[in-house]
Amino acid sequence: MTDSIMSKAATMEIPINSNGDTGTLPEDDSLEQAAQLQWSLDEKVGSSRGTRDLQQVMVSGPNLNETSIVSGGYGGTAEGIIPTSSIKGPAVHYNAEFNKRIPVTGLGSNMHHSSSSSSMVADDATRGVAVEKLETMKKWGLNTYKCTKQMISERFGRGSRTVDLELEAQIEVLRDTKKKYENVLRLARALTNHFYNMVQTQHALGDTFADLSQKSPELRDEFGYNAETQKLLCKNGETLLGAVNFFVSSINTLVNKTMDDTLMTIKMYENARLEFDAYRSDLEELSLGPRDAVAMARIDAAQEQYQVQKDKYEHLRSDVIIKLKFLEENKVKVMHKQLLLFHNAISAYFAGNQQQLEQTLKQFNIKLRPPGADKPSWLEEQ
Repeated sequence: MTDSIMSKAATMEIPINSNGDTGTLPEDDSLEQAAQLQWSLDEKVGSSRGTRDLQQVMVSGPNLNETSIVSGGYGGTAEGIIPTSSIKGPAVHYNAEFNKRIPVTGLGSNMHHSSSSSSMVADDATRGVAVEKLETMKKWGLNTYKCTKQMISERFGRGSRTVDLELEAQIEVLRDTKKKYENVLRLARALTNHFYNMVQTQHALGDTFADLSQKSPELRDEFGYNAETQKLLCKNGETLLGAVNFFVSSINTLVNKTMDDTLMTIKMYENARLEFDAYRSDLEELSLGPRDAVAMARIDAAQEQYQVQKDKYEHLRSDVIIKLKFLEENKVKVMHKQLLLFHNAISAYFAGNQQQLEQTLKQFNIKLRPPGADKPSWLEEQ
């Protein structure tokens, strides 16, 4: 009897007034009577039996799709009843034991699954990049630690290092030669600057003498002779400046490009030598330890790293030997030509032999820039 009464109460229509509030039912108060009857039954049976009956009613209650919403008063026309089955939305299950609402996914489950799959792929790609960067940092840190340890051991005389006496001697000679050539380059640039200032002074002095010869009739010849002499010296000085500038440019290329390139390769070779000795020392320490399975695996890994560093070291050592050989040949060829140019140009200038000075420039294919060539044109200045 209780089940039939609760089923009737659960399936009964809920009236809604025009303002959206539930109203009273003067025509039929069966719902209120059912509630009062259920309360009296609960008092007679007991709290435990009432709780089980209430749970049974909630489980065996009507389907939400079978209920309806009445827009007018009770007993209105059929047009005002809207079945809940026509309302679209996610279905909801009621758990009678815990009295919770559990949503059930409907038509949008496929879209949610595709978006979750794409987000998982993006997360995997990001995680892969992060793992790769972490491995790179780990290898770099381990290599830096080993090289630092080897360098400190060498400085304190505790570690051994690989030494090529012949190659080390050639490297020291190159570094000493570079310092001396840098000094020659510095002095040649100073000579060029001083001589340029002297030529500019001679040019200004010649212009002054020429102006005075026009304004002083009684000293016209004397000022004229000196003006011609200064102009001739200025012309020869500009020719000598062309030769000296070519000499400075060639020495600068030899010192700051060719020698620097070789020294860069030497620096790479020295770093490879340090890494090779670091991994060699690591392999020697592991070889002196125990011979269990874990130790043998470490020894095999150290042997592979040692072989890689050895190949790198030998390759760079071969490159250094070849570059030192070609550098020596190039240095002799360039300096032979430049020293001959410098001697002939200086000798011809101070001997006053203008023809020999011009012939020297033609011999070494040196072309002088015309006066004012460095100045931009009036069109470029606009």
